[in-house]
Amino acid sequence: MTAFLCALGGYLAGSIPFAILVSRVLGMPDPRSYGSGNIGATNVLRSGNRLAAALTLAGDAAKGWAAVLVARMLDLPVEMVALVGFAAFLGHLFPVWLRFKGGKGVATAAGVLIAFDWRLGVAALVVWLTMAVLSRYSSLAAITAALFAPAAAWYLAGGAGPILWAVSAMSVLLVARHHANIAKLLRGQESRIGEKKGAAKAAAP
Repeated sequence: MTAFLCALGGYLAGSIPFAILVSRVLGMPDPRSYGSGNIGATNVLRSGNRLAAALTLAGDAAKGWAAVLVARMLDLPVEMVALVGFAAFLGHLFPVWLRFKGGKGVATAAGVLIAFDWRLGVAALVVWLTMAVLSRYSSLAAITAALFAPAAAWYLAGGAGPILWAVSAMSVLLVARHHANIAKLLRGQESRIGEKKGAAKAAAP
């Protein structure tokens, strides 16, 4: 029962759709109605409103971080902490409020990683930022950071454990959620950061 309640709490925290809430507060269109239709910060940025994108990014990261932080404050065992973090990530991917059609989980995963171990979170963010600056592809940066995270978790934890398994599971799901982006990257049709959807198609040979 304790495990179920912990997982439920993490899931409900992760399922808060900040992109939609921020857009409504700022009087913007629903992010599902333009661009990729995703409820993440990258798609919100395609609206041209940087404030909305920044608030969405902060909110999505904060909910993952807060869920794990509460679990730590309750002095739950590491297995429960890992479960709460993974559940928060799942909540963003499959939010009950949006008929289980959520985002890709990059920002929420970052928040969870920071709460697991700030060194792990910072390392993953550095990898993401480096790849994003070099390529200007948010999806490629996210995939690279996702592939890097389990190795970093293993190194910092000194071997296998609940946190490593949670990070590995999030990484697999995050890459899987980017399957369409991977196909577009291979075709040269993926939109770059700040680029409106459709521009990449026009530029592709």
